Amino acid sequence: MVSSKDRQRKLAREKLDRQLARRAARQRRRRQIQAGLGAAAALILIVAGVAWLGGAFDSDDTTTDAAGSDVCAWTPQNAETNKNLKDVGEPPTTGIPTAGSRPMTITTDKGAPIVVSLDLADAPCSAADLAYLAGKQFYDNTTCHEITTEGAIRCGDPSGTGQGGPTYSVYNENVPLAPTPEPSASAAPSKPPAAPLYPKGTVALIGDPPGSNGSQFLIFFKDFTPKGEPQYPIVGRVTGGMETVAAIAKIPTVANDAGDKVKPKDKITVQSVTVGEPSATGTETAPSAPAPSASSQS
Repeated sequence: MVSSKDRQRKLAREKLDRQLARRAARQRRRRQIQAGLGAAAALILIVAGVAWLGGAFDSDDTTTDAAGSDVCAWTPQNAETNKNLKDVGEPPTTGIPTAGSRPMTITTDKGAPIVVSLDLADAPCSAADLAYLAGKQFYDNTTCHEITTEGAIRCGDPSGTGQGGPTYSVYNENVPLAPTPEPSASAAPSKPPAAPLYPKGTVALIGDPPGSNGSQFLIFFKDFTPKGEPQYPIVGRVTGGMETVAAIAKIPTVANDAGDKVKPKDKITVQSVTVGEPSATGTETAPSAPAPSASSQS
């Protein structure tokens, strides 16, 4: 006959076995869940990696930089050591358009307005520089103080000295690469001439010294390729008013204060410069420009 103590021990043992079985079952379920979560996480990482490589996480906004992300840097210039500088603040460093183009209209007293398409993809900071200064009326009633021997009209200096500009500068961007030296004629057959680095109609910034660009820009009225390293960052091209550029190019030049024969004999006045809204499609909306003065019609 089984004693009561034996029966109690048997019941306790059975209870313990049931508890151990339930605990083992819970542990198996936990391991299965963890294994499933681990596999799912690994799969998510693999899918995310493939999507990232495929560009799925690239921003759809192609017209401006990401919010809070600095695109351009402006270097302060000392107006005390250069009295030709004009303080109009500095452009923003964020919210810079980095795709497409935007129109810049240069109205002079020499004919129809000159329209320039600014390149926002290759020269976003140079374009932002010109747009900012135009918005500050920096160029209004300034002069184009040189017709250079390189075949360009030099404008954008309120002082007319070649030393003027804002109290900041922007670094070079979109400077064309120098052509690879041609082999000797005996070593290779003749090749067609290389395309000019600065084709007719090119608009580029110019700094003094090179790389310290501010407000001054060049409008090339003929093809130009420098003999040495290129120094002018290209910011755009003329899309309208090239006949005005050609007319200005014909103005005779006289010696400037440095003795260089680059000063236009007739004063070339820039009445205004305006910059329109960016366009990512290539269809630009040009800003309204003042009508040419009566002197431009003569």
